[in-house]
Amino acid sequence: MDPRLFVDVDPHTLRLPTTRPSGADPYKLQRQIAQFGTSVAGMPTPEVYRGSDGELVVYNGVTRATRVAKLLPGQLLTVEVVDDLPYPVGHLPTIGSTIP
Repeated sequence: MDPRLFVDVDPHTLRLPTTRPSGADPYKLQRQIAQFGTSVAGMPTPEVYRGSDGELVVYNGVTRATRVAKLLPGQLLTVEVVDDLPYPVGHLPTIGSTIP
């Protein structure tokens, strides 16, 4: 088993999975904002896959990453790279492209 890899990234640049091309669920996002606001204390680390082109696509944590991107612009987010994909993901929309 490979060692766990954590990287700091701008959440705006994270790619959305094909199952969530429009981004975070608005209701869930609003609920998280109301409950946690700008706090990232105790927040589980979002999990991402790395495409063959080096781009990162969110596997688990779209709403968490969107909340950080929306409320804390410019703050880096620590994510865990859980696996490498054999294909590119750079064509997928980014979290930043779904935030007004």
